[in-house]
Amino acid sequence: HVQLVESGGCSVKAGGSLRLSCLMSGMHYTSYCAGWYRQPPGGIHEGIAAIDRDGTTQYADSMEGRFTISKDSATYRVYLQIYDLNPDDTAMYSCAAKWGPTYCGLAIEFPYWGHGTQVTVS
Repeated sequence: HVQLVESGGCSVKAGGSLRLSCLMSGMHYTSYCAGWYRQPPGGIHEGIAAIDRDGTTQYADSMEGRFTISKDSATYRVYLQIYDLNPDDTAMYSCAAKWGPTYCGLAIEFPYWGHGTQVTVS
């Protein structure tokens, strides 16, 4: 049973930093691609970054600089570090994953999604 569980979202002051975590379980392959997405209130669903098991990353052009994606393959966790938060970063942040050998990037179709973790910046 595949499951993705995000954590780390909370209410923070503008200018602060936050690290979100995604725990992936039920995997059947050692290789994977994982991504972070967000959807602000009333806004569109947008990709932030993706990472594969080897650590190769891809960032959306608008997200480079303040976002860092990383992973711990031993524990099947993927992280998203967000720096210098501002109110426009208020959103539901979700992680997604695809197992097995695959091209890894924000444009791929991810079959598995978590329920998300809320980040609110004031």
